[in-house]
Amino acid sequence: MLAIIGGSGLSKLSSLDVERREVVRTPYGEPSGALLFGRISGQEVVFLARHGYGHTIPPHKVNYRANMWALKNAGVDGVISVASVGGIRADMLPGALVAPDQIIDYTSGREATYFDGETKVVHVDFTEPYCPILRARLLAAAKAANQAMIDGAVYAATQGPRLESAAEINRLERDGADIVGMTGMPEAVLARELELPYAAIGVVANYAAGRGDSAHGITMDVIEQTLHQAMGQVKALLQHFFAVTP
Repeated sequence: MLAIIGGSGLSKLSSLDVERREVVRTPYGEPSGALLFGRISGQEVVFLARHGYGHTIPPHKVNYRANMWALKNAGVDGVISVASVGGIRADMLPGALVAPDQIIDYTSGREATYFDGETKVVHVDFTEPYCPILRARLLAAAKAANQAMIDGAVYAATQGPRLESAAEINRLERDGADIVGMTGMPEAVLARELELPYAAIGVVANYAAGRGDSAHGITMDVIEQTLHQAMGQVKALLQHFFAVTP
């Protein structure tokens, strides 16, 4: 059974045939919302809205540890994250879907590990932050759905909730980042600590600051329109994904 974490633009999943909802308490506090158990294309799925079902939790306030622990405790054996991002690289156009393969963490002050207070130091390998098997399945599902999906990108995880300055985006580009978002970390590393395979669908909502039509500013109305259109593609992709997932 896989879990889907929905980000901005995907607080509800209309293709999910909900069978039950479960309010979970964890040793790390409350998750963003109740877990929704249901089916997509006949496959069991758990859905969680990262920002709450009313989209009320900003990225720096998401209880990532509670979210991931709740999903692990529910018995999932993998997680697909859906996250809106800004496009830095020239081909990361608004509306594009991306399967990132690397990540750089620029966040600060977030509860980023389950291993605080352990009797010994624990290090987890994070060479490949995203599960290559889940990534390959997502790319195959996109092809089956006749949708373009960019294979590989470096995700820069920033603190938020403000958007970045043009100079900061220039810095991220120099660091090798292709897309920028606010929720990729510590979500990805917490999944690794829990030994949960994890992959992401990045939905490019806008040009990053200083790029394209964001050269002099970013309009939230345009972002919302782009996400509304792109999430239809994401839902179709997920239906194909689960139709072929054993």
